[in-house]
Amino acid sequence: MSSQAAENEMESRMKPDGKKAEPPGYQRVVLKNASPHHYLKVRLLLEDESTRVSAVELKRFIISCLRGLHGEVGAALEVDVLKYDEETLSALLRVHSRGLVKLWSSLTLQGSYQNQACAFRVLQVSPFLLALTGNSRDLHLD
Repeated sequence: MSSQAAENEMESRMKPDGKKAEPPGYQRVVLKNASPHHYLKVRLLLEDESTRVSAVELKRFIISCLRGLHGEVGAALEVDVLKYDEETLSALLRVHSRGLVKLWSSLTLQGSYQNQACAFRVLQVSPFLLALTGNSRDLHLD
């Protein structure tokens, strides 16, 4: 850059009162909860492994878990069962981001289903559905 061009640039940065203007800065922007939903991959573990739970029963059980820990406010959360496998008792759930902690805590703290011990295992959580399609921990390279 020539000295004339440098002087012109400095003059353009001058404030009207003749003082030097601040150099342009960088602004860091962080978006929190940019995604409206979160997705959870969960598995229900039952004491009696022969017990079968349908998708409707699972949804009803999830709502009762929410009601038990968070009352009617918890039961009012919109939770969708996107995919359910009755053989493995695994489900893919969708919840509004603001209700993620309520859902997660109510599932984790649940201890019984129809008078038998049970536990929900949260396998994966992500604000992006595509992120739950694979798990690098299960990847087997030959």
